[in-house]
Amino acid sequence: MTLRARLVVARPRFRLDIDLEVASGQVVALLGPNGAGKTTALRALAGLTALDGGHITLDGDPLHTFAAERRPIGMVFQDYLLFPHLSALENVAFGPRCHGAARADARRTAAAWLRRVGLAEHANARPRQLSGGQAQRVALARALAVEPRLLLLDEPLAALDAHTRLEIRSRLRRHLADFDGAVVLVTHDPLDAMVLADRLVVIENGAVVQQGTPAEVARRPRTDYVARLVGLNLYRGTAAGQQVKVGDMLLSVADHLDGPAFVAFSPAAVALYRTRPDGTPRNLWQARIEGIERHGDNVRIHLEGPLTASADVTPAAVADLDLSPGQRVWASVKATETHAYPA
Repeated sequence: MTLRARLVVARPRFRLDIDLEVASGQVVALLGPNGAGKTTALRALAGLTALDGGHITLDGDPLHTFAAERRPIGMVFQDYLLFPHLSALENVAFGPRCHGAARADARRTAAAWLRRVGLAEHANARPRQLSGGQAQRVALARALAVEPRLLLLDEPLAALDAHTRLEIRSRLRRHLADFDGAVVLVTHDPLDAMVLADRLVVIENGAVVQQGTPAEVARRPRTDYVARLVGLNLYRGTAAGQQVKVGDMLLSVADHLDGPAFVAFSPAAVALYRTRPDGTPRNLWQARIEGIERHGDNVRIHLEGPLTASADVTPAAVADLDLSPGQRVWASVKATETHAYPA
């Protein structure tokens, strides 16, 4: 294991206390709502925020005893923080120079890294002459030029527009795959996390609430935040066989289990009706439409009732059913569309 850390940072109204392990060659993404402690954790790893407890061990070295400038770390900040008066080449060479490399050697290293990130022809450009995607690649090259054992990325794609983000995310994934150290990525974007990370660590209120591979976290969310992140309706109840009691409602589910349980289903699994449907759908309830919004190619309907839920329908269905806020509708979900698992 390359990185092992327990990060404890105490503030008057906030306390971060998390354990973190990152293997060599692994990318771990820290996810969480605003104020959860993600950036505090990253700054603590970098030595920019002092620990109030815990430790940071990197390849067996007690990193928490080192000053920030002595830690073998590369960091890419959200706004990149390139030196505006230096060229791209000089920005990348800055790190090796700070580590004692001769000017000529530092410039050779920087030129090599600019070639690797596809910016050799922009070596003499100042930051103001670079696009957002180019500036991000210069910042990444600067971080990697010092040959770090730990790479820290703070919202590295947040400053990019949607089109550029797609291209740079793909490039970043390739560069991270070539890096043999540990990587910790902070992001609020679930797609960035799912594409770039090998493992997700979800933080809420300064504590780890869930962790696992992207597939594991997406399939079995354990908090409302994670459920929203991966686009699922999530409920907690008590299971008995193939039924889960959630509040006053008894949900039929496909899975067989007993005891505290979560039930999750996709908004696309929710069917809406203006009148009570014929037959006896097992999971059927009456709800009030709280809101309607465009969601990709579909329309997301927010429902209030025995189950607060989101339903995704087509624009044609909105017109056919004449759906509008405040209206009462019937909603149903097939048991086969649900996923139940232990809480």
